[in-house]
Amino acid sequence: MVTQLTDPFRGFRFRVEIAGIQVAAFSEASVPDINVETVDYREGTDPIYKRPLSGLTSYGHLSLKKGLTSGMDLYNWQQQVSQLGSGSPSAQKNITLVLMDADGSEKVRWNVINAWPVKYETTGLNASSSDVMVETLELAMDYMNRIK
Repeated sequence: MVTQLTDPFRGFRFRVEIAGIQVAAFSEASVPDINVETVDYREGTDPIYKRPLSGLTSYGHLSLKKGLTSGMDLYNWQQQVSQLGSGSPSAQKNITLVLMDADGSEKVRWNVINAWPVKYETTGLNASSSDVMVETLELAMDYMNRIK
């Protein structure tokens, strides 16, 4: 039997969809990590061994980077959370990260549920540089799942 090899996807062709926000493009997006804590458990009848059980699941932050433009959507979202808190009805947004293949076909999809900004920053101003200014938005979330 011959095993068919499948090349892994490359991470440079992607799309970010944020509910209610129109953003042209991002230059970088991080897929958050998922961690499951372990809880050591020892039964009363076992004198020397303990075994790990699964505990709480936590999700890392999603980081989005894009060139700074006159668009204010991301900054305004961060300001809304800063002033009203993450519990505000429009503060939490669902986000989808879509990875595409070389033909532009959607191959992988992650859904980020109830995300909200925890950090906003830009690169510094420098008169001796011609680098593009980049704004970064870091987001916390309730959870994430990969559906494709």
